[in-house]
Amino acid sequence: MAVQFCPGTLYVERPREAVYRAVCAHKTKTRKMNIAVIGGSKVSRKNYQIAYELGKCIAQEGWVLLSGGRTGVMEASCKGARENGGVTIGILPSYDGKDANTYVGVKIPTGIGYARNVLVVRAADIVVAISGKYGTLSEIAFAFNEGKTVLGINTWNIKGVRKVKNVKTAVQYIKRTFCKTNTVR
Repeated sequence: MAVQFCPGTLYVERPREAVYRAVCAHKTKTRKMNIAVIGGSKVSRKNYQIAYELGKCIAQEGWVLLSGGRTGVMEASCKGARENGGVTIGILPSYDGKDANTYVGVKIPTGIGYARNVLVVRAADIVVAISGKYGTLSEIAFAFNEGKTVLGINTWNIKGVRKVKNVKTAVQYIKRTFCKTNTVR
């Protein structure tokens, strides 16, 4: 019996495993991955396109996209996800949420300014950084303190950030590393 953990990934079970999975299905439930996309509010066309493609892939995988919900990388990734049927959550610095980009599906206004960067990271299973300046750097540091994996595309060159060449490589890494164990008990 073939079981699909993530779209495009098949795992072939032996018959005994299939029976165990069927009997124990009521004890476990699979949840969606939360992928934080972090990066600059001002971004080049190249990095905007990269962020858009990442958002698109996140939606196609059925994952949830988290971001700071504003412009630049955050907007591009949300746009890519929303245009492909994905769920986008913006954890916003303002009290009223009026600063959200038009592609944020769920607005979470915090009223705590840049301190909301901690919340973006804490809510994520994995963080992907694209370009960015000091706000992005703070999110990377928070991710390290939380023990979260940070993938980087055209971003800070610091120890601990796993550099990936492109969106495809990032998605492959996430699927290979996290999808097979993404079960909530």
